[in-house]
Amino acid sequence: MTIPKVFVSYSHDSQAHKKWVLELATRLRKVGVDAALDQWDLGPGDDIPLFMERNLASADRVIMVCTEKYVEKANAGTGGVGYEKMIVTADLMKKVDSNKVIPIVRQEGTYLVPVFLKSKLYLDFSREDQFEESFDDLTRSIHNAPLFVKPEISTSPFEPIAGAAKRSGDALLELMSLLMAAFEMKRDGGYIPYKYVAERWPGSRAMLDILLEQAKSDGLITAITPSYINITLKGKMYAVENKLVE
Repeated sequence: MTIPKVFVSYSHDSQAHKKWVLELATRLRKVGVDAALDQWDLGPGDDIPLFMERNLASADRVIMVCTEKYVEKANAGTGGVGYEKMIVTADLMKKVDSNKVIPIVRQEGTYLVPVFLKSKLYLDFSREDQFEESFDDLTRSIHNAPLFVKPEISTSPFEPIAGAAKRSGDALLELMSLLMAAFEMKRDGGYIPYKYVAERWPGSRAMLDILLEQAKSDGLITAITPSYINITLKGKMYAVENKLVE
């Protein structure tokens, strides 16, 4: 099992804030996360920029603890925070869709993050009564263990039908089925009386006339006279393709 490594980036706002960050990093190590933190990894005489560079480069994720002072320094590019921001920004530019940085907000009443992290989804650690929920979200993200797993896509419930399929509710198809039934009876030498169709059409006369005009426009029928309808060769091919006749 690979142990994920994170680098905790923060500003030294106060002793209380440093203690809060220390406790956060300590808890991360207790849940299987190799958290790197200056308070125990950096000693007198150590090279601070080198410490930042090495840990930012080797970390799987970078936790940025955003307070008002942190955001101010990051935006201004000052201090250690500004240096870390410069390194992280250069790395993110190589992979635009990178989720390496996890911003967490600590300030009360505002939810500010550095400008270069505006598009990133942050975790809210501003309320102590919601700490456990936020901590769970954080550790799940680091361990790549989401609370909800996206289900696999199943196969389509629809089976293909050989040949052209009849669509329910296709009024033109229904009309052509009625016309072909009359044609197969060979009434009046193959010409179909309008009256015969109108008597058997289940819908309104208005809809029938509209569909007849559509069929004529599509080249499926011709009107020999206003009282008789003739199915064209194209119309017969349409009927065969849609299995209206054998």
